[in-house]
Amino acid sequence: MQKELRRVSLVIGVMFLSLFASSTGIQVISADSLAADGRNVRSVYDSYETQRGDILIDGEPIAKSVKTDDEYHYLREYTSSRYSAVTGYFSFFNGATGLEAASNDYLTGKNSSQFFEQINALFSGNPVTGGSIELTIDPKVQKAAWDALGDMKGAVMAIDPVTGNILAMVSKPGFDANLLSTHDPVEANENYKNLLARKSDPLINRAIGGDLYAPGSVFKLVVSAAALEGGNFTPESKIDNPSKFKLPGTETYVYNSGEGTCGGRATVSLADALRFSCNVPFAQVGIQLGQDEIRRQAELFGFGKSISVPLKVTPSVYPRGLDDAQTALTAFGQFDVRVTPMQMVMVSAAIANQGRLMKPNLIENVLSSNLASLYAPTPSEYSRPVSEKTAGLLTQMMIDAVAKGVSGNAQISGVKVAGKTGTAQNGKDEPYTLWFTGFAPADKPRVAVAVVIETAAAWVKTVEATRLPHR
Repeated sequence: MQKELRRVSLVIGVMFLSLFASSTGIQVISADSLAADGRNVRSVYDSYETQRGDILIDGEPIAKSVKTDDEYHYLREYTSSRYSAVTGYFSFFNGATGLEAASNDYLTGKNSSQFFEQINALFSGNPVTGGSIELTIDPKVQKAAWDALGDMKGAVMAIDPVTGNILAMVSKPGFDANLLSTHDPVEANENYKNLLARKSDPLINRAIGGDLYAPGSVFKLVVSAAALEGGNFTPESKIDNPSKFKLPGTETYVYNSGEGTCGGRATVSLADALRFSCNVPFAQVGIQLGQDEIRRQAELFGFGKSISVPLKVTPSVYPRGLDDAQTALTAFGQFDVRVTPMQMVMVSAAIANQGRLMKPNLIENVLSSNLASLYAPTPSEYSRPVSEKTAGLLTQMMIDAVAKGVSGNAQISGVKVAGKTGTAQNGKDEPYTLWFTGFAPADKPRVAVAVVIETAAAWVKTVEATRLPHR
């Protein structure tokens, strides 16, 4: 009998330990992530009982909560659509996106770092005031990027390559988040449906997600890095230079722009192939390197990996299981290579920073209601995708591409710019996607950028017209 009682006691003890461990995990370890989860309806309801913290740029709010006389207590207000990709929206009826979702725990005062404020509120009976988030965004850079895109669909990312701080994040078309923060349920839901129904997909943050893009010739930077890092290539290495190249095992030919040779000689250097952005030599380089070497280099730059800034960035893709023909196409950014502008600015930022890729970051500081600093990220290294020597060689190749190559439209008077343009084809009769990525000043970089423009058929002649497969 005692033996059976011991067994029952043991089982009950194990059950209590399991429940204790589980409840501890939920209440302590997972508390912040659960509070930030956009599907947590209770968190959304609770957030209306407190004054949600501001989202700030240079101390000025771009999102704030104002007192109301209705049952929701506070109304979220947004100052400009140009920040819609950053803030996202906060809606009682349609949830939250962007920084409103990613930093919901700080904004509602429910982060574990705000524990003492929560205790004080419990004893005083006063609701917790959410923390305010100061961003790394530079308002002048953000406005310049927003204005430059005009009415075109696309995105711009700008990063300080030395710190990883995000200076601009623009996605167009944007949207007015005030349409969704309204306390009128009929109006909020109707506005949400209308935004979802638009073919331009304004709710998608193209800078860090969405369906991703074919990178075209900007991916040649990754392939060039792989070639130089492998030790079998230098910028002066000679590559066969026919006017067209037949993809192995197919009847399909790759052409350069204008369907001529790259520079008019029997061979062309790797540096000149990048300077003139020629597809034929890069197709050959891609086959010589092989898919595994290109993928390895791409992954060092961040391909295939999830990062949080704290907005979640969709991983960029370099495909697997390729034959030589497909590998050749990937070498100039076609076939199934897909990227975000965030990924391409990370490539340029790593080159600009002598081979050190810093982790991209959007938050400068999180302040409590009494202005105490709760969280102030410091720059941290993400990876070292290339050596300092290779970064220097790539920098000079990108300088030449702007100064005396096909990327000349990026020239800025009095400033040395390193950059690379690209034009990607998205299928027969589909519009091209235009790219630029680079950094400046090239000798002491302060900003790295990536720009993508969708449906840019009208721009092709002024930038980089090519024949299938396009760059």
